[in-house]
This record gives sequence, C-alpha cells and structure tokens, in this order.
Amino acid sequence: MRISIVTAVYNRSATIGQAVASLRSQSHADYEHVIQDGGSTDGTLQILDGLKDERTALVSARDSGIYDALNRGFARASGEVIGLLHSDDFFAHDEVLAKVAAAFERSGADAVYGDLDYVSAKDETRILRHWRSGEFSEARLRRGWMPPHPALFLRREVVERFGAFDTDFRIAADYDAILRYFGKGELKLAYLPEVLVKMRVGGESNRSLERILRKSREDYRALRKNRIGGAPALVWKNLSKLQQFLPRG
Repeated sequence: MRISIVTAVYNRSATIGQAVASLRSQSHADYEHVIQDGGSTDGTLQILDGLKDERTALVSARDSGIYDALNRGFARASGEVIGLLHSDDFFAHDEVLAKVAAAFERSGADAVYGDLDYVSAKDETRILRHWRSGEFSEARLRRGWMPPHPALFLRREVVERFGAFDTDFRIAADYDAILRYFGKGELKLAYLPEVLVKMRVGGESNRSLERILRKSREDYRALRKNRIGGAPALVWKNLSKLQQFLPRG
C-alpha cells in the first residue's frame, strides 16, 4: 500500500529536518513525500534539497495559505492513502505507517486515525497535552468530537469524492473537512488507540486570543455549513479539550 505523506512548509528551517527524519525512519517503505513549499527564504529549501531522495516530490511556489498549499499537495499525490506531516510535527515512532497500512488492510476502512501528543516547542520530550480520539459515533460528532487531523489517514478516493480543504476557512478548514467526510455517515472508520504524531505547541489556531476567537467563529460556521450542529456542539468541542491536560493513566 503506497501512502502519500503531504507536507506544506514555509520558513521552517528549525524543524523541517526532524519532520523528514521521522518519515525516513518508518519501517513501511512504500510511501512518497509530497512537499509543497511556499517560497521559503530561511534555508528551508536548502535543507529539503539536501534531504531529497527518489521518494520525494518537492515543489516551491507562492500559495494562498496552508490549506491552499495542502490542496496542491493532495492534487500531486499518487498513493492509495493520503496523510499529513506538518513541518513542525513528527511521527511518534518508526512503526506509524506500518500500523496504519495494516489497519487499512485488516479493516477495509476508508479512514484510519489515532491519537496525538502536544509537546513543548523547546523540549519535544515534554508532553503538554494528550489528545485521545476514542471511537467515532455520529452522536459524538454532533457534540463537537473530531480526531486530530495530523493523525488522520484517508483513502485518496475520499478526498476525490468529498473534496479537499475549503480555503474560505483560514483556520478551521481541517474541522470543516472532517465534518464533511465523517458527517455523511458513509465512511468506514478504523481507530488506532495510540499516539501517531507529536505536535509542537503554537499552531496557527492558538497563537493568540484573537486567533482563538476567530477559530471558534470558523468552527461554528463549519458546523452550520455541514448541518452537524450549532452553538452547543461548539461549547462541547471546546470543553472536551480540558481532558487533554489531564495526566495520562
């Protein structure tokens, strides 16, 4: 099973090397790395050029933001399955892709997803939050549930059928996409109950109070657009994040 890993990057010279290294270390070797660079000027391109191999497809061009860049990467992907690897993130261990591929083969699922750890930007061994996805249900989706998008892998035909990211959303296009994919009730899903991805804190959606408020407005718009719910779902979505700060048992 070929897995296309899509990375959108812009001026991330400090972290892109670790992201690529975590992919190169995977025991599942049948993958391609589709990299969409936004025209980096900080040495990111030089790092990527030095790390390229026969499985790397690198394009550098101006884009309209991360979701536009990811859509361009999706359009270039050739794998049966598509996953993301953000430039500040890295895979949790060397068997992530092997376990994802096995889950697809075993279950015949349209999507496989797992858990995610938020880690300190200064010390990636320090876990600040743990996002446990849990099993999907339509009732949970209507209460604001979603899996962490970096830990979600989709068969390519899902994206082709339901569309890629809606770039009218600047921060919440990932939530909109999940509501669109999962809310139809037509996909077969498989949950891997383990951490697949480590994410450094400080993402686009939580850098400031203004962005947090904007994220909430976009989340609400995504809920209404997809007819999944409204204000109660948004409240539950935000409250559910509190458990991510609890110590893991």
